[in-house]
Amino acid sequence: MRELFDEVAGHSPLDPEEAVRPATRGPRRKRFYAQAGVAETSKGFDITLDGKPVRTPSRRLLAAPTREIAEAIAAEWDAQKEIIDPTTMPLTRLANSVIDAVASRVEAVADDVAKYFHSDMLFYRAGHPKALVALEAEHWDPVLFWAAEALGAHFILTEGIVHVRQPDQAVAAARAVLPDDPWSIAALHVVTTVTGSALLALALMRGALDEDQVWAAAHVDEDWNIAQWGVDEEVAARRLARFLDFRAAASVLKASDSRRS
Repeated sequence: MRELFDEVAGHSPLDPEEAVRPATRGPRRKRFYAQAGVAETSKGFDITLDGKPVRTPSRRLLAAPTREIAEAIAAEWDAQKEIIDPTTMPLTRLANSVIDAVASRVEAVADDVAKYFHSDMLFYRAGHPKALVALEAEHWDPVLFWAAEALGAHFILTEGIVHVRQPDQAVAAARAVLPDDPWSIAALHVVTTVTGSALLALALMRGALDEDQVWAAAHVDEDWNIAQWGVDEEVAARRLARFLDFRAAASVLKASDSRRS
């Protein structure tokens, strides 16, 4: 079983695009089980196949901290047809990453997210055309206002792509609110890398924006180009793959927030 997810692990256990790419080339395994399920234990909720526990690529138990997440993972296994396709199982891949990699290096993953506070997509604005400038302001300015008011993080904007150094105080303020549990920081990392913005990821995690608002904000420039030039099929396919990972990570953030409440 683990060889299926070894193939989609990619070079980084948290990079969804890297994870999807090798899976399109590797061999697939036939479905060998009748039903996926969830078994509650003293440590959480194990995912089972015909009553037997599932293992991660590193041979650890595939388990989730909440029944909601576990049932969603089990649903991915139940949804498989004759051939198991890991690219259609973003929650399972995220769970594998959490259990096999993130749990032992939460601080390092948080530091990786925090790098985006130095060069977040929202800081770099178009100078023209006016309609695009207005769209970026419409979708991105509220996030920066929220960061300033809710987090005390005052960032600097610039026109173009020339790097601008952000205030240390702003970076530190944003870094301070990153979660310290493996599931939340892993999900936050996925949202950050998929959207190109740690601030959008934080806004989603803390309820300042919903999933649709974050996804729209992350694709302002791309959607503008599509409106001008049309849709490229390859780009659309990659976007769909990213969206599946984004939606899975967002569901984990939502479930983790409910667990903390």
